[in-house]
Amino acid sequence: MDSVVSDATAVVPADTAVVPEPAAVTATVPAQPRAGDPLADPDPDPGPVADSEEGAQDWQLDHSRAPIATKIVVAGGFGVGKTTFVRAVSEITPLQTEALMTRASEDTDDLTATPDKLTTTVAMDFGRITLDNDLVLYVFGTPGQQRFWFMWDDLVRGAIGAIVLADTRRLTDCFPALDYFESCGLPYIVAVNHFEGTERFEVEDVREALTVPPHVPVVIMDARKRYSVVETLLAMVAHALEATPE
Repeated sequence: MDSVVSDATAVVPADTAVVPEPAAVTATVPAQPRAGDPLADPDPDPGPVADSEEGAQDWQLDHSRAPIATKIVVAGGFGVGKTTFVRAVSEITPLQTEALMTRASEDTDDLTATPDKLTTTVAMDFGRITLDNDLVLYVFGTPGQQRFWFMWDDLVRGAIGAIVLADTRRLTDCFPALDYFESCGLPYIVAVNHFEGTERFEVEDVREALTVPPHVPVVIMDARKRYSVVETLLAMVAHALEATPE
């Protein structure tokens, strides 16, 4: 009788690969925690979560402190650039209350210096800008026409200061705003909005023409350019801190 062992140990040619049979794999099913088991994890780790706060300001991530919110008012005559000022600097979509101008305002709104102006602010402009990690400015633009001056008392309530925009072609238009802030004691600065095609004047010449006190800053700026508007806001904040350090 042939031996079974001799068959199992038969010689295998050298050029023949021997592939071992895979070992049996036993699947281990973790035991389910029993109800009331103190070792059971009621809130398993859900894994990494996408960072939804990317790009947020420091004060937005630190819930132990609130940002310093301040309010500034931008005033001046009709068509001097208040809406453009707010729109140029706001980091959010600005709130604007623009209405088309009609023939009904021909006798009250002088368009001599701004013949291409088609709309006018009938309530206010509103924008927001973060100047520092925790300093937020809320910028309110007032309507310029005399028939809307009754709103100014509400708009300036709580403001730390004001910016009076001036156009050198019609400086008299900003006199009502200057008188208003002088009478209510609110710190203000004068910002000359330089329009293309107009003559540039020195700061001291503008100060003399407006009879602005020496302690009130006068700056030359362009309401269409963000960096120029930011510099004007910083000048306003610095002046407000000097006027009311507490």
